[in-house]
Amino acid sequence: MRSTSPFLRPDERLDEVNERIRLIQKRHGLTFGTDAYLLAAFIRPQPYAQAVELGSGCGIISLLLCAKDKLRTVTAVEVQPSFAELTARNAALNGYSDRIRVLNADLRRLTADHPGGEVNLVFANPPYLKADSGMPNRAAEKDIARHEVCGGIRDFCAAASRLLRTGGRFACVFRAERLADLFGAMRANRLEPKRMVMVHSDADSPPCLVLTECVKDAAPSLRVLPALMLYHRRSSAESRRTLTAQAEAIYQTCSFPDAGKYR
Repeated sequence: MRSTSPFLRPDERLDEVNERIRLIQKRHGLTFGTDAYLLAAFIRPQPYAQAVELGSGCGIISLLLCAKDKLRTVTAVEVQPSFAELTARNAALNGYSDRIRVLNADLRRLTADHPGGEVNLVFANPPYLKADSGMPNRAAEKDIARHEVCGGIRDFCAAASRLLRTGGRFACVFRAERLADLFGAMRANRLEPKRMVMVHSDADSPPCLVLTECVKDAAPSLRVLPALMLYHRRSSAESRRTLTAQAEAIYQTCSFPDAGKYR
């Protein structure tokens, strides 16, 4: 039976993500968004897999994957002690303490010994902004979550490569404008891109996100999925945007149309 809600601190709120997940979030901290949910949907089921999440934040991606039984266990790695503790409380709140183990550690120093051996799957929603770009956030926690302060995309890919067994998979969501940086970091660390989809706000907008899955020590061969449009074009008479049928299905099922067994 799932545990009851723990005591909320003054700077926190309790949100209901869906019928299976409740989530404690910091009122003034970085909250989960579309990118986290899309990554959880993009990851294909490996129900017996042991996985590692790099940079867990509040733990929402690991929670979604466990709730959908897409994997067996996760070691959620988080460098910030306050967010590592938050991930642990969210795992307990939703009854997944036996499947989500939290590790407060710097991914730049991770080895395969930390999760207890090489794993099948690593996933991440890494910081999108370079350390010296954009406006700094007043809250240091947000700055670390959004900027490459505690590791850039090459550090995330290097950590994934160290943790994965040969043939293991690394899935991540990243800024579309930094696709060259992403692919360069993957290939520099023996991670070959195998599946990718560009995400657009609507048909009139350039891609804003890219979802990528790569395989350690694989041969080159990239499958590019049809682009995902999140919203219909909004007319001047419409007060709010509506999801496309494809996006609605992804949100309802937490999976992409090409989901299935690995080949």
